[in-house]
Amino acid sequence: MGMADSVEIVVVGAGVVGLAIAKCLAESGREVLVLEKEKWIGSETSARNSEVIHAGLYYPPDSKKAALCIEGKEALYSYCAERGIPHRRCGKLIVAADDDEISSLQKIRTNGIASGVDDLVMIDADAAKALEPNLECVAALHSPSTGIVDSHQYMLALVGDIGAAGGMIALQTMFLGGRQSAQGFTVEAQSGDGTEALLTCRWLVNAAGLHAQTVAGSVENMPSEMIPARYLAKGVYFTLSGAAPFQRLVYPLPTAASLGLHYSVDLGGQARFGPDVEWIDTIDYEVDGNRMRKFEASIRRYFPALKSGSLHPGYAGIRPKIVPPGAPAGDFLIQGPTTHGLDGLIHLFGIESPGLTSSLAIGRAVAKLLR
Repeated sequence: MGMADSVEIVVVGAGVVGLAIAKCLAESGREVLVLEKEKWIGSETSARNSEVIHAGLYYPPDSKKAALCIEGKEALYSYCAERGIPHRRCGKLIVAADDDEISSLQKIRTNGIASGVDDLVMIDADAAKALEPNLECVAALHSPSTGIVDSHQYMLALVGDIGAAGGMIALQTMFLGGRQSAQGFTVEAQSGDGTEALLTCRWLVNAAGLHAQTVAGSVENMPSEMIPARYLAKGVYFTLSGAAPFQRLVYPLPTAASLGLHYSVDLGGQARFGPDVEWIDTIDYEVDGNRMRKFEASIRRYFPALKSGSLHPGYAGIRPKIVPPGAPAGDFLIQGPTTHGLDGLIHLFGIESPGLTSSLAIGRAVAKLLR
């Protein structure tokens, strides 16, 4: 497996959050090993999202999501600029399709300001049209600090930093279980060829995303009542053939479970719409083409010129939620020893959007817990 028998910190999961945590820890002089069950880094939630750098306007001002998103946004823009990672501060318009929605836009602006987002501007239909001629709305909230990033290039840069700081990543290596020992934890892992290995670590960090509950449940003596239920919210994306109709991101008003069926564009100019929300029981990334009609109807509220037949099934992602359908959005849940009582153990649950934007700030937050 190429793993040392003993390492200071084991991080489970090489998605964007696990990698950002490992980078922060390795660069602070810690000895870090990341275990990833897949063949590639970031092949689940981190590879199946909108690649948006969020401004931080939607989340309750006293939430971890708001604080870590705003701190993470600045850190991510700086890191991308410093490392030459493709990104663009393109801005975003959240639109009111009719007069009844204007008050909701104003509430989002008020909430964003309370969280510390100080650049939000309400604009009328004419001003919105001047920015985006293909857009139809009665008013919009302009968020100039929203952007997009090449998430894969970002993750590759994190991998480079981990390696440069002496950290290691073991791909195709499944975490099977952990138990407290004199040194901290004894971890059992299995490599792709079926070889099992035991290693000891002082700290065990669970950043397994969709599988965080499974990992937590396989740690001996972890109180089961401290492991939140997992709810899977699947969202599909449809890509748009032809030229991108908007320069900025365009979002309708958010719903309880998502930020609405929005327009985003990648750095190659490929336009896409999504994600929608479908609550599922098992992980499944199939894209149901029959959802296209609903997409078209929703998109035409702000982009009436959408041509029939111009949408094509793209990809699907799954948000690892810790609240059930119909409940208010949950916050990030970061549990250290003071929460669950097991020394040397940190769990991250419910790290959905804005996890990508928040990743470097989450890394710093976890590093502080290890002091």
